[in-house]
Amino acid sequence: MTNLFINIKELIQVRDFSVKKVSGKEMSILPTIKNAFLLVKDDLIEDFGSMDDLPKIEIDHTIDVTGKMILPTWCDSHTHIVYAGNREREFADRINGLSYETIAKNGGGILNSAKLVQKTSEEDLYWQSAKRLEEVISLGTGAIEIKSGYGLTLEAELKILRVIKKLKENYTIPIKATFLGAHALPLKFKENKKGYIDLIINKMLPTIAKENLADFVDVFCEVGYFSVEDTDEILSAAKQYGLIPKVHVNQFNSIGGIKMSIKHQSRSVDHLEVMSAEDIEILKNTQTMPVALPGCSYFLSIPFTPARAIIAAGLPLALATDYNPGSAPSGNMNFVISTACIKMKMTPEEVINSATINGAFAMNLESKVGSISRGKLANFTITKKIPSYAFIPYSFGSNLIEAVYLKGEKIIF
Repeated sequence: MTNLFINIKELIQVRDFSVKKVSGKEMSILPTIKNAFLLVKDDLIEDFGSMDDLPKIEIDHTIDVTGKMILPTWCDSHTHIVYAGNREREFADRINGLSYETIAKNGGGILNSAKLVQKTSEEDLYWQSAKRLEEVISLGTGAIEIKSGYGLTLEAELKILRVIKKLKENYTIPIKATFLGAHALPLKFKENKKGYIDLIINKMLPTIAKENLADFVDVFCEVGYFSVEDTDEILSAAKQYGLIPKVHVNQFNSIGGIKMSIKHQSRSVDHLEVMSAEDIEILKNTQTMPVALPGCSYFLSIPFTPARAIIAAGLPLALATDYNPGSAPSGNMNFVISTACIKMKMTPEEVINSATINGAFAMNLESKVGSISRGKLANFTITKKIPSYAFIPYSFGSNLIEAVYLKGEKIIF
């Protein structure tokens, strides 16, 4: 099956296949072709170029998108969308003056979500999560990472990871699974952190590896959660199972977690709201992708990741939603890129690079998605009629996506 899209007002994020990520000044460069065509064969991008160079070929369908733009689907490299229920009560508590940390100390936060997951059947958890997944796909997300971490028992963590596996089987969107057992300390282990870490290392990791339930391993390396030493121990244990690290770090404090993450060759370090000059220096000349989560900063009213300092240092940056019930209850990547422009002073070119090609790299999916490249999956969105691609982050309250294609097929839910 061949589909030819013609009269594309602007084809955005056109890359040579060898470009895996962009860093520093390169992030301000967004290659595009105006008045373009895009040829899709089965589930892959076959060809593209200017309408002036359109070859004479046999095709099955021609789609005229005059006045509209095409760009790669968003690559959301940090989510927790497999959860039960919601936490709108805590939303009100924060409005009334309680901090995120105080709510957590009082048994709310992650522990609240864990309690709900433990009580929810696997089937119910699946359908709640599937609904969220369909929503974010309709908003333009075409590759996604999903973490566990709202279980905090062997049984509940496995439940979450099995739901992620089922989502992988039932949807065409590329999904990466991350084991985040070290998300918080369960009440049962409140006075016995070593006991819980032992449970993660000796029971959870071997079982997850045996059932092939995760691609990555993650730890919340933060004051009041897991220390640098704890994180080091867990990542060292996960290495023997082939799990690649992706670390929550520097959300509230800079405690040395980035240096430790680099030691373990983490694929990404995520949050980074609090960054020292030393943290930025350590990230130079590594293959670790810094990931900012502006939706979390917006929702919790905490600092935003210092994007300008990171990019000025010649580093890459990815953007993700952190979609979760407590600190970022939205999977809308369009809002994320708008917020990054407005609050982090990133340019439209930089946010599109961060939310596509660099997001793909953060998930180890750069060979499959993230750019309009020959041989990559035909995962792309068609916009409504808009004046320029800068109009996407500019119109932060509007949904400008007309159609989403995954593996060459138009997605309709």
